[in-house]
Amino acid sequence: MTISSMFRARRTLTAVAAAAALGAAGVQLARHAEHWLPSASAASVAAVPAAIPATAPTAPPAGLPDFAQIAKRWGNAVVNISVTGSRKVGGSDDDADAADEQGQDQADPFAPFFRQFGHSFGRRGPAVEVPMRGEGSGFIVSADGLVLTNAHVVDGAKEVVVKLTDRREFIAKVLGSDKKTDVAVLKIQASQLPVVQFGRPDALQPGEWVLAIGSPFGFENSVTAGVVSATGRALPSDAAVPFIQTDVAVNPGNSGGPLFNARGEVVGINSQIYSRSGGYEGLSFAIPIDLALHVQQQIVATGHAQHARLGVTVQEVNQSLADSFKLPRPEGALVASVEPDSPASRAGLQPGDVLQRIGDHAIVGSADLPAAVTMAKPGDKVALQIWRDGKARNVEATLADAERPHKQARADDTAAGPDSRARLGLALRPMGPDERREAGEAGLVVEQVSGASARAGVQPGDLLLAVNGQPAKSVQAVRAAVANSDKAVALLVERHGEKIFVPIRLG
Repeated sequence: MTISSMFRARRTLTAVAAAAALGAAGVQLARHAEHWLPSASAASVAAVPAAIPATAPTAPPAGLPDFAQIAKRWGNAVVNISVTGSRKVGGSDDDADAADEQGQDQADPFAPFFRQFGHSFGRRGPAVEVPMRGEGSGFIVSADGLVLTNAHVVDGAKEVVVKLTDRREFIAKVLGSDKKTDVAVLKIQASQLPVVQFGRPDALQPGEWVLAIGSPFGFENSVTAGVVSATGRALPSDAAVPFIQTDVAVNPGNSGGPLFNARGEVVGINSQIYSRSGGYEGLSFAIPIDLALHVQQQIVATGHAQHARLGVTVQEVNQSLADSFKLPRPEGALVASVEPDSPASRAGLQPGDVLQRIGDHAIVGSADLPAAVTMAKPGDKVALQIWRDGKARNVEATLADAERPHKQARADDTAAGPDSRARLGLALRPMGPDERREAGEAGLVVEQVSGASARAGVQPGDLLLAVNGQPAKSVQAVRAAVANSDKAVALLVERHGEKIFVPIRLG
């Protein structure tokens, strides 16, 4: 899960490791654009807690929290999870790595923890079943034996053993597992168990103390502490989850364990790390507990979790894009593309719209959208406030089921021929009949690039679809749009089937 050339986000886990529409939320971030449009920022929510009373947030206690008392009071509700099973590997470099390291399990019980952090040896072969073992963490959420953990902790497991702090062990049943949010619910046959209390993730503030309890590398009930680094973080492969970022030490085996606030309330499930080495380097990510409880309720009721879909690809709004769309400030989620026959298209959303609110929630960054959609249910009607043509508008969308098959928009591009615009630095030409028929939509082909457009990352062969949200039907239409812009213009560009708005600063 590569985030950049410098860092890699990894599951902090166990041996069991665990797109135009985002799988979980039907809102895909234009994350691939970072590979070809350096000026564009990629993105993908704060949502109403499903099982947490909407009471006023309590101010965090002053001074240093009593970590010892938190660990003593709530540590007995944290469990160790051991899994055994098998995994099909082979046919790819990653699978070959997994097979090689799984083969070391008999000699080294910690080998599974490092399976994700190995290197590719370039081997390929037929898929085979290999033994798999691993460990993780979890915590008890009901006195009759419901346990929350990460989906990737129990992925592929044939047997799951939950060990309590009093050394009792239980064979657990996996009630359900949701890979989209990385949440799983287990059930053990026990009663009168200690349970955790829940806090409100939306009340967390950067700099607030937090504490993790789990089983890193199998060392049960290990306690680590740190502060909240940020909230609402979106990771490219987990755009539906607004992660809590902390500097709490989290390592393989901590996955699925609780993150406590300074009052001893669980506010998240430790899930991932950001690392170059595969070990903890100061960046840890937890799933907000309100989202996890939303998933838990569905799994307990039906055995699986449903996710809604809006059907848009969005990207972050920076200052140049805000200037292009005449936004008062660089906030919101810019719609780069809309799926055909989706809730978004039926609601009338268009590329170039900036989503500013969904329901009662403001969309400040593009990361505020997907998890809000994830927290909704298929069939829910949501009010959307959008910015179009320099003013706010209100529309309503009826969300669809993310699991239902849906059409994927696609357009390819071809380059040739001359025309130019000095301020923009583009030579454009109309699409030919065959190109338009193959692409499925109208636009102009970029033949040559220079100046501001070249610096922004536009390339020959790209397909220019719109300028400031207005369709690029002709070279004259592009010139008119540029002439009416002062500081910047936003070009909707498509390359290899992916669309993104590119801000161009005008000289």
